[in-house]
Amino acid sequence: MHTMTLRLSPGDDLRAALDHAFRARGLSAAFVLQGIGSLSVARLRYAGRDEAAELRGDLEILTLAGTLSAQGSHLHMSVSDADGHVFGGHVTSGCIVRTTAELVIASLPGERYTREHDAATGFAELVIRAT
Repeated sequence: MHTMTLRLSPGDDLRAALDHAFRARGLSAAFVLQGIGSLSVARLRYAGRDEAAELRGDLEILTLAGTLSAQGSHLHMSVSDADGHVFGGHVTSGCIVRTTAELVIASLPGERYTREHDAATGFAELVIRAT
């Protein structure tokens, strides 16, 4: 396992930055170890919902976890608003960094992650292969 740290800047799209870092480094399998920082916009899809909810304001990233593959990331995040209310769900595009985001990523050189259609769920799910 190899680790790397990313620091995102104001205005960066969290999900797009993670996907870009994965591709730019030529990785085959990776996951998020830790993510903290702040957002001005969080777009989270709650369990069982088709559309993402959009939260705006001063938001703190409390947790960020997920896997990264060539076909895209699968990320879950919890954020709190200025009153301490916590929201969590599946990260979609459009989560915009407010001041900073500090992310620690681990790559797994002996594995390759892909996302392939799973007939049982109807979704593109993680497939793990040895390299």
